[in-house]
Amino acid sequence: MNKLCNHQQNRLAPQNHCVDCNQVEKMQRTATQKIQEKQKTIQELKQVVNTLKHSAETAVEHNEKIFTELILSFKKRQHEVTQLIRDQERAELSRAEGLLEQLEQEITDLQRRDTELDQHPEAEKHFNFKNLSASSESDESSSMTFNHILFDGLRKSLSDLKQHCEDFCQEEISKVISVVARIRILPLTRDHFKQYFCSFTLDPNTATEHLVLSENNRQMTYPEHCGRYKFPCKVFCKESVFGRCYWEVEWNGRNVHISVSYKEKIKSVRGKGLVGMFGNNDTSWSLQCFPKPVFWHKSIKTKISSPLSSRVGVFVDYNAGILSFYSVSDAVTLLHRVQTTFTQPLYPGLWFSASGSGDLLNLDNCGSNTNAFSSVKLCDP
Repeated sequence: MNKLCNHQQNRLAPQNHCVDCNQVEKMQRTATQKIQEKQKTIQELKQVVNTLKHSAETAVEHNEKIFTELILSFKKRQHEVTQLIRDQERAELSRAEGLLEQLEQEITDLQRRDTELDQHPEAEKHFNFKNLSASSESDESSSMTFNHILFDGLRKSLSDLKQHCEDFCQEEISKVISVVARIRILPLTRDHFKQYFCSFTLDPNTATEHLVLSENNRQMTYPEHCGRYKFPCKVFCKESVFGRCYWEVEWNGRNVHISVSYKEKIKSVRGKGLVGMFGNNDTSWSLQCFPKPVFWHKSIKTKISSPLSSRVGVFVDYNAGILSFYSVSDAVTLLHRVQTTFTQPLYPGLWFSASGSGDLLNLDNCGSNTNAFSSVKLCDP
């Protein structure tokens, strides 16, 4: 009996050992996954730090440029006012010198007449007339008054200008400080993107065969009776991306591609195979969702290690040339970011290379149509 028990224990031991091995392997896989996630977070943070440094350097250069231009502008205005003062000074000095010459000439004339009167007393009546005329001129000159305020009024105007400029600068600098103070390196949340949410509608003129648009061109369906896709099915949104835009796509099925693209090149190669599909040229960017997330551009495949949820967020800052894809659940996780320069109007697009579906969703309560073989729905904000 003891031998049997020992035998049973020997038989059970490997099983327990296997169970322990499975647990260890599971823990190792979990640890490996967490390490990979942390490493990706580190890479993302490093990228954000580098972007912040570049952005800060650009902002400093722009700040110096603007203030240098302001200083030069004020120096120009300073020179103009100085020149105005000097011009006015020269004009008034010229007038004063003319008046001095006139007065000095009048004095010379009076002195000459007085001398002539002393030398010819017999011409008293004639000189009395001249003397009266000279007295009249002398009285007119002696009654002149002069403005002693001079440039006192200008000093007050310049002081008022200084105060107005300081008040204006204080108000505007406060706005600048507020903008700078809002810059933070923080984990992104879904609420952060809501302010940039854009509503799009599907463009029926770009939908390929068998795709059915409904609900005012906000829903696209690939009917079940058509069977598997015989070619990649795609559609553009009618509206282009402008400024900063964010939208979300809820997907299920196989080989769903969430994309942005210029229109012209895609239209020009319509029906010419995969080269006309999103991500297979230099004018479109595409995220393939199944079986694992993959980013495509210029037919170059970039694998994405982060897990992908059933909802994907897309953010575009057109002017900054930024395109980002996010996995959206309780948190927002960056899947892939592109830094480029957009040179043409950019449009959201979707295409399915096999059975699948996608939904462009409202941020709050829009659901997807899961009954159709494949569908996509654009929802209002």
